[in-house]
Formats: sequence, structure tokens, C-alpha cells
Amino acid sequence: MVALAWLSLATPTLALDLSWPVDCILGDTCHIQQYPDDDPGPAANDFTCGPLSYDGHDGTDIALPNRAAMADGVAVLAAAPGKVGGVRDGVADFAPVVAGRECGNGVLIDHGDGWVTQYCHLRQGSVLVKPGDTVDTGSHLGLIGQSGLAEFPHVHLVVRKDGADIDPFAPNATACSVSPGPTLWAEPVAYEPGGFLAAGFSDAVPDFDAILAGLPTPPLPLPATAPGLVLWAHAFGTRTGDDLVFTITGPEGAFLAEAVAIDRTQAQMFRALGKRLTKATWPSGSYAGTVSLMRGGKAIDRIETHVTVGE
Repeated sequence: MVALAWLSLATPTLALDLSWPVDCILGDTCHIQQYPDDDPGPAANDFTCGPLSYDGHDGTDIALPNRAAMADGVAVLAAAPGKVGGVRDGVADFAPVVAGRECGNGVLIDHGDGWVTQYCHLRQGSVLVKPGDTVDTGSHLGLIGQSGLAEFPHVHLVVRKDGADIDPFAPNATACSVSPGPTLWAEPVAYEPGGFLAAGFSDAVPDFDAILAGLPTPPLPLPATAPGLVLWAHAFGTRTGDDLVFTITGPEGAFLAEAVAIDRTQAQMFRALGKRLTKATWPSGSYAGTVSLMRGGKAIDRIETHVTVGE
């Protein structure tokens, strides 16, 4: 991958209207994990000057919360009408990356007038189109997967004009800005500076890989003799200086309230807080957990979960 070529383009013609390319609800069943990198040097910025990118990232990563959602099947859709120019399938999900196949399973669509879109990391065996096919906006291309160079299930959408990479969120911008100007999206696509993907209770601090796989939220009722009562949260886009504020209330009122400082910027992370059992049993009943993501003294996201204990 290289730094975005659109930085050297003065004013590309806004002749491509893009529709949302995934059968999901942004901010609910999917999120944007990474945006194109608009910094030509070793640093990385998304189009708002935020950190949701990495050096040389040339596309938009629309991600699912976990591998269980991927297994359920989430369709990748053509963002605009055109002709299929290239297809790859047969690359295994979760497999080591093969040089030259970093895109994994993918589809390339030619929209005419120099515009193309590319869709990477589709699920093995899910591609529904072949070269030469004509597609309409919203045509099903395949399913979100984790093939090629992918650390989480997502589709990597690249937009190009005359061979140059274009950021669909800021096609005319020459630098990142809180007011980047017109976009290529037919309908506004909200920018999420970070947020929660899941939260739940467990009887011990869970393994992060289990969360990435799709740990049940909420889990099954916990026994009154559970060795611990733990509230965990899975988040994306956390930054140095953020705080996660954990609160648990139970049958007897306040159970836990504590803030955890975030000491480094991460694409995804999880934290867990709770208590060990020190008596014969936990008080039976319903427990409510809330986690807030605080940035600059303001809550940018909040998630709630519940569990029943001993009933």
C-alpha cells in the first residue's frame, strides 16, 4: 500500500455517487475501523485528522464486531453500477497471507470514466460475480470475510480515479480537516471517533480471542457461587487519554464504580473489571453493567448489559 494519491490531485470530478456497500447498519451491526491515510509521511491521519488510519492505508475498512457476525453472513454490495473487471475467490479465511494476495478474495468494478471500486477480504467461496458481469447499485458481490491481509472480519473498500486512490470522505481535500467538504457518498455517512462493539458479564476476565470470536452478550445466567463477577467491554478507536468508566449495580444497590485510564491509542481493545467471590454466594437477582467511553471529559459512547445471578 502507498500513501493516498488523491493528495496530489487538485479537484477530482465528483462524478461517482457511492451507496453504502455492506448490508449492515453503521454504528449498530458494523463500524468503520480504519479510513484512508491522508498523511504522505510516516504518520497517519484519517480525513478528520483523527487517528483512525495507519500509514499508507488506501481504503475504508467496514468491519463487523466479531467472527460470529461474519459466520452469520453479511453481504457486500456494489457501491455503484458498473462492470466487473476482476474477481478472486478461493483464498482461505484466517490463513497466513500469501504475497500478492493481500486483498484476499475480492471484486473489482469498473464504473466508467476512470472510476473503479475494489472490495477486499471477502469470505472464501462467497463471491457471486464473474468478470464481465454488469452490476447495479446494491448488487450482491459476496460476503464479508477475513481472507488475505486482515486481522478482523471486514471489507476493505478502495476507490480510484484514473489509477489514483481517492478518499470517498474527502475527495477534494489536500489535508485533513474537521470540515473536509463534499464527499462521494450519495447519503451522508456518519463519522464515529470510536465506540463500543460489545459488553457483557462473565465469571472471570475473558480471553480477548473469545471476545473477537463472539463471546455471548449477555451470557447465560451466572450461578450464585461463580468465582467472580466481571464486567467486560470491547471497544474500537480508543485514544491515549481516554477513560473507560465501569459501573455495576445489583440487587443490593451499588456494586462497583471505577474508571480505567487508556494509556495508548489502539484500533481495538478490551478491558474488564469486577470482584472475586469472598462470601458463600453472590446476592441473587439482576445485575446491570454500564461502561462509558470518556474523551476530554465527555462521553462519546455508552453501552449497557445485564445478567441474572443465582436464579
